Amino acid sequence: MQEINLQKQIEQEMREAMKRHEEVLLSTLRMLRSAMSNRMIEKRGKMAKQGGNASLVLELSDEEVLEVIKSEAKKRKDAITEFTRGNRPEAAQKETAELAILEKYLPAELSDEEVARLVAETIAETKAVSEKDFGRVMGTAMKKAAGRVSGDRIQDMVRKALS
Repeated sequence: MQEINLQKQIEQEMREAMKRHEEVLLSTLRMLRSAMSNRMIEKRGKMAKQGGNASLVLELSDEEVLEVIKSEAKKRKDAITEFTRGNRPEAAQKETAELAILEKYLPAELSDEEVARLVAETIAETKAVSEKDFGRVMGTAMKKAAGRVSGDRIQDMVRKALS
């Protein structure tokens, strides 16, 4: 059996949400589809500038779809913070519902212990000894984390470990 890619899975779930009249799910998946379409247009533009055949870009890879989802999830988190700060609980609640839907498509976040272990391994690998090595450690740690943890969490732990 062939595994369905993430973009097609989202399209399929959007059709199902339409049939079941699930408004929040449907609007969130439509927003996500729009963001993916924008990313494809962006990708085609880059390929055309490089002299490639831009018409070959019909789908995004699962990694690219995950990048879009992470970006949209970050927007929701920022909006929740701002709406909460602005005393708009109904808007924050809507963003929270959308964030919960988006998070279903993201890989599970690493625990604090796993992030600490990853940072410790990276510091040992890069032979970092002071805050001057911060950038090198961050770059390597972010690659290792591969989107399973926010950069802020890694940054905090790297700063603590190097200070």
